[in-house]
Amino acid sequence: MNPMVMFAEYSAVGIAAGGIYALIALGTVVIFKSSQTFNFAMGEMMMLSAYFFYTAAVTFALGPILGMAAALLASVAMVLVIERLALRPMMGRPFIATVMVTFGIGSIIRGLVGMVWGPSDLQIPAILARSPVIVGGLFIPGKTARAFAIAVAIVGALIAFLRYSRAGIALRAAAADQITAYSMGIDVRRVVAFSWIIAAITGCISGVLMANVNSLTPSLGLVALNVLAVIILGGMNSIGGVLVAGLLIGWLEAVTGWMLGTEFREITPYVLALLILLIRPAGLFGSTEVERI
Repeated sequence: MNPMVMFAEYSAVGIAAGGIYALIALGTVVIFKSSQTFNFAMGEMMMLSAYFFYTAAVTFALGPILGMAAALLASVAMVLVIERLALRPMMGRPFIATVMVTFGIGSIIRGLVGMVWGPSDLQIPAILARSPVIVGGLFIPGKTARAFAIAVAIVGALIAFLRYSRAGIALRAAAADQITAYSMGIDVRRVVAFSWIIAAITGCISGVLMANVNSLTPSLGLVALNVLAVIILGGMNSIGGVLVAGLLIGWLEAVTGWMLGTEFREITPYVLALLILLIRPAGLFGSTEVERI
């Protein structure tokens, strides 16, 4: 096959995979903006949501649609319990203490998944058609292309919601200055809880999409390690930046794996993120906070 055609096909597949990265990263960035908490348990939350979907759709035979609705409700309930019992008491504590709490939550979730569902791979009901998508003569796997379309549509809708809705304005106000937001009558605690709900929704959808493209396994949460490069590259406080960075990281992984081999696929995004941090410490689209005394 013509190398240029292969390059274009790998690029298209990589960009499609990057859309799911952006969806996962969006939940992490929203939480960070509202509460200055970096959620290292995002991958495990995403993975557990996919198991919720499997349990509802397969074990209880509810089917894909009702199974997805049940998984979303269970995911929201899960994060509200986590936020209320584990993270709300940590408000105002040192950043590293909160980070360690999210590490612990991730470990607990991994243990629970192993105890309840076991280590074996599971197949969830197909919600994405397998028929390939051909764009301009380029062959793109059907599941990957359709997952990309869903992920980008959700990311775009959430960005618009956070920008123009009253809830989104309140979240951005709390992210800018919590004390001022309190003085203006904004309940910052509810805003933080709302950001966790957004993370639950994006994590649940991205987890089901990832499990549908591949398979459902306890290692599904490891995909969040790739999302770290997306967040670093796009900027910790840039919601729009994670979309661009997600597409870029997905493309870079696919092209690097094709040109250099799979052993370079995992490290190249972090090399790029490191280079960007040396030039722009806040990421490509992030902004540096300036404190005045």
